[in-house]
Amino acid sequence: MQRRRRRVVVLLRKMLTCAICVIALVALLSVHVHVPVFPSFKVPDFADPYKLPTITQQHEIKYQILSTEQSWTEELAPPHLSQTPLPSRKLDVTGGNSNSNIVKLWKPPSNRDFVPCVEPSSNYTSPAEPRGYLLVHTNGGLNQMRAGICDMVAVARIINATLVVPELDKRSFWQDSSNFSDVFDEDHFINSLANDVKVIKKVPKELSTAARAVKHFRSWSGMDYYEGEIASMWEDYQIIRAAKSDSRLANNNLPLDIQKLRCRACYEALRFAPQIEAMGKLLVDRMRSYGPYIALHLRYEKDMLAFSGCTHDLSPVEADELRTIRENTVHWKVKEIDSKEQRSKGYCPLTPKEVGIFLTALGYPSSTPIYIAAGEIYGGDARMADLQTRYPIMMSKEKLASVEELEPCVNHASQMAALDYIVSVESDVFIPSYSGNMARAVEGHRRFLGHRKTISPDRKALVRLFDKIELGTIREGKSLSNKVIEIHKKRCRLIDNHLWSTRSVLNGGEDRYYSCCPVSVHIH
Repeated sequence: MQRRRRRVVVLLRKMLTCAICVIALVALLSVHVHVPVFPSFKVPDFADPYKLPTITQQHEIKYQILSTEQSWTEELAPPHLSQTPLPSRKLDVTGGNSNSNIVKLWKPPSNRDFVPCVEPSSNYTSPAEPRGYLLVHTNGGLNQMRAGICDMVAVARIINATLVVPELDKRSFWQDSSNFSDVFDEDHFINSLANDVKVIKKVPKELSTAARAVKHFRSWSGMDYYEGEIASMWEDYQIIRAAKSDSRLANNNLPLDIQKLRCRACYEALRFAPQIEAMGKLLVDRMRSYGPYIALHLRYEKDMLAFSGCTHDLSPVEADELRTIRENTVHWKVKEIDSKEQRSKGYCPLTPKEVGIFLTALGYPSSTPIYIAAGEIYGGDARMADLQTRYPIMMSKEKLASVEELEPCVNHASQMAALDYIVSVESDVFIPSYSGNMARAVEGHRRFLGHRKTISPDRKALVRLFDKIELGTIREGKSLSNKVIEIHKKRCRLIDNHLWSTRSVLNGGEDRYYSCCPVSVHIH
């Protein structure tokens, strides 16, 4: 009996050992799991993290999509805004599309050896002894003020003035009480321009009773105007106050060193305040944790719609509210606007619903992370519902950061806009729904930093397709997608030919934001 029990125990042990071996073998054979890899930035190790890389410091940033065998290259390293991303979530970025199609969606245009050119020429001299002081009252939103400040830096150089740190607009639609130092790094601004223009924080006390003049500089003026009419004012005044800053300096026919100075002011001197830079970097990191992302400048706020007179898809009550705002805003000159005509000409921002149709037609899958760079969307969540359904991974600064983290910037429109600016500049793809100041400024900055991908919708052509969808004469699907893609391929070629025919973008209009940079095509 005992011998039989021993045999049973031995047999059970052998069976258990075999079972363990089989389980281990199965585990070894099934351990291979494919994990998609999302793009990540390699940040250059510069001695000064706020200094743009030189040509010799340019390096390639590899973006790996879906596998290590698929990658694309960006030509220029991110500057002070960039930072190593957080680990990416495991998202299905293909949405059923092939790897090659996904690569095309995120691939930036080639720089064609065009690089930033902001260094002064060999003939450039240090600023001469100033003849007086230039005070500047900026006007408009953040990016309108930025452009105006850059122009006023150039004007101060032209008329040989000491520039007093500009005063930000506190009387515009947004009623923002922010001072220059709340939005920008004041000391950096002063120091970085030391070889160009003398900049001080305040007019010396001993000049409190000095003769001064308030002057509305003529719009789009050139060198002759400032060297003649304005500079001659130093004979009678020690202080000149520029009542407005926007669009005061011409885009064309200016000395190359003046154009370069505008760009140094814009892309090197006007650095955001440290607390805004830090918060912006944090938002970029958190956005990158979802993988490659689109920054969508959804210009569908109340002020934009009221100013442009665009009321498509709005209720009569909403249209009346916007008309009332326009009529009561004194400095908006145009009061009577035909909304249908505006939209048919492509002068209206795309609605959130239209943006969703556009992105889907381009081929971006529903798993694409999208950052909404905007203020409060008119109509709230109800207006965003269709876009949110199409693209559920939709983030904003309010969603990415806690109430406590955003608290210092709340109720300060310029500071909130600065956060959107940083996240937009650093995005993998930037898409503006309207070509306003923010859209042009971000697009120009992205070109300057390495021709990062920007898609500017052809609104005039798109609204015709959207109207056909509403009428039921065309449906969403492959046919619509082909039409949308073809429209923007043609748009791409037209702009490409235009830029290469001039070999530069010093030819006015929207190009004022990147006039220092000969660049290649910006819509791909």
